[in-house]
Amino acid sequence: MRVIIVEDEFIAAEFLKEIVEEFGATVIDIIDSGEEAIRTCIKEKPDVIFMDVMLSDHISGADAAIAISRQSPQSKIIFLTAFIDEEIIDYAAEAGAAGYLTKPYNKMQIRATLKLVTQAKETTQHKEHEQKPPKEIRLKNGYRYLTKQKRLLKDGKEVELGPTGLKLVELLCSQAGISVSNAQIAMHVWGKEVNDKTLRSLMYRIRSATDNELIKNVSGTGYLIQPEEG
Repeated sequence: MRVIIVEDEFIAAEFLKEIVEEFGATVIDIIDSGEEAIRTCIKEKPDVIFMDVMLSDHISGADAAIAISRQSPQSKIIFLTAFIDEEIIDYAAEAGAAGYLTKPYNKMQIRATLKLVTQAKETTQHKEHEQKPPKEIRLKNGYRYLTKQKRLLKDGKEVELGPTGLKLVELLCSQAGISVSNAQIAMHVWGKEVNDKTLRSLMYRIRSATDNELIKNVSGTGYLIQPEEG
């Protein structure tokens, strides 16, 4: 397992490195700034990134994580923070984070988190090997969803939706033409229950970037994405 630690406190970074290497992983770099984190993590594509929320430059760890997740979605991000609030949870969801650790670091907590991330990745890889999805899913009005790249295209041009929007589209495309409940969407996209206003806000952003016919609201059921006609 290849790991990058993004942490601007030297002692905390070295302690984390020691524990991670005891677990059998290889720490390939320790970084203290958001700008360098984005550049290095996209280039190296590590298996796991420990990402401190507060860094030494103008780019926060949360913003760096979101940027990295778009270019290197296979890298599992674990947030490092002194406290947890709703904003941190929203950032973690936006970046598709695998979890978070609170400071001061606890040795057993680090080991447990790494083990869970490793097992989750192995399970995902096994499932992907067992049943490979189609390379693309053709949708209504000339839209296509590329399952491997996790990108939505319209007439060959990428539609920019952001990580959260793409997560929702990914879920709907996995069963195109069949409605998915609000509860299923919330757990897939945010990992928790959210209010209707949050979901409607995300849906509005997606529809603003696409059109009103692509995703249909099924009254009393949820939402469905419309497959190619014919």
